[in-house]
Amino acid sequence: MRQWAKSIQVALVFIGTVVGAGFASGREVMQFFTRFGHWGPYLIIVSTLFFVWIGAKVMLLSAELKAKSYEDLNKHLFGEHTGRWVSHLMLIVLLGVNAVMLAGAGSIFSEHLNLSYQTGLLVTMFACFMLLRKGMNAIVTINTFVVPLMIGFTAFLVYETLRTPVSDHFMARPSEISPWAAWLSPFLYAAFNLSMSQAVLVPLGASIGDTKLLRRGAWMGGIGIGLMLLAGHFALSARMPGILQFDIPMGGIARELGAWIHWIFVFLIFMEIFTTLVADIYGLTLQLHERTKASPWMITAILLFLCFLAGQFGFGPLLSTLYPMFGLLSLGWLFLISRDRTRPPDLTLPPNPSAPTSGLLESPQLTSGRYVDDR
Repeated sequence: MRQWAKSIQVALVFIGTVVGAGFASGREVMQFFTRFGHWGPYLIIVSTLFFVWIGAKVMLLSAELKAKSYEDLNKHLFGEHTGRWVSHLMLIVLLGVNAVMLAGAGSIFSEHLNLSYQTGLLVTMFACFMLLRKGMNAIVTINTFVVPLMIGFTAFLVYETLRTPVSDHFMARPSEISPWAAWLSPFLYAAFNLSMSQAVLVPLGASIGDTKLLRRGAWMGGIGIGLMLLAGHFALSARMPGILQFDIPMGGIARELGAWIHWIFVFLIFMEIFTTLVADIYGLTLQLHERTKASPWMITAILLFLCFLAGQFGFGPLLSTLYPMFGLLSLGWLFLISRDRTRPPDLTLPPNPSAPTSGLLESPQLTSGRYVDDR
C-alpha cells in the first residue's frame, strides 16, 4: 500500500508539473488541440503516449545517472559542452513560462474578480515571494490536494457538457487548418511540457530510484494528463466559437454553471497557476544561486520583476506566441531522449542523498521550511 501511495504521489506531482496556467485555464487545450476540430481527440492520444513513454524515461534515466539536476541529464543527452548551453537556454525558456503563469493570474483577477490586471500581477508576485520563504514542502502538500480537486471539477464539466444538445460537437466540427499543422501540434505540446518538466522529474526520479514505482507513477500520471486534456477539449469544443472570447476559457464555462461553481473553479485555476509558478521560480532560483552564489531572495525578486515586465504583453498573446516557439526548441530534446539507448536499472536503486528533490516526497533539505540549498 505504501508503494502504491508513493506511485500515486509521483503521478500527482507529474500531473501538477504539466497542469499550469495554459492547461488549467483551457488556453493550451484550445491552442494545441481544440482549434483543429475533429482531429483533436486523436492528437490528444498521441500526446498521451509521449507523456507516458518519455515521462517514464526521464525519471528512470535520472535514477540511473543519479542526476543532481536537469543539467546532468542534458549533459548526458547533448554532451558536456552543448548540454551546459542547453541548460542555459532552458533557464530562459522557464523564465518565459513563468511570465505566462503570472500573466494568467492577472487575467483571472481582471476577468473574474473585477480587479485590474496589474493588481493580479502584483498580488500574485507578493504571495509567491512570501510563500517561497516557507520552502517547497507546503507547495507540494497543496498540489496533492489541488490536482485531485481539479480532476474532479473537470469531470463535472464533462458531465454538464453531456447534458447540452451540442455535446457531440467536438467529434464533428471540421477544421480549416492544415493537417500538417495539426499533426505537428501534439509533438510540440509534448516536447515543450516534458522538457520543462525536467526541473521536477529529474530530481524526483533520482531521489526515489525505484524503477517499478517510477514506471507505475509515469503510467498513471501520463494517462491522467491525457484524460484531463480530452475532458477539457470536449467541454471547450461544445462551446465553440463563442468560448474564444475568453482569456480563461474554462472560467467562462464555469460561469455558466452558477456563482458557487464559478468561484470554486476560478480558485482552483488560480491555485494551479500559483503552485506551478512558485515551483518554477524556486527551481530557477536554485539553479542561478548554484552558479552565481548571490542571495536567493535577490534572485527571486529579480526573476519575479522580469516576469512582471514580460506579463505586460498579456496572457493570451504570450501563451499563443511563446508556447509553440518553445515547443519547436524542445523538439530536438524530445528526439534525443527518445533515441537514447541507456539501459534503465533492473534493480531498485537506493535514494541519492545528493540529489535535490525540491520538496518532493521526503525532502531532507527542505523539511525545516528554510529556503536553503544544502547540496
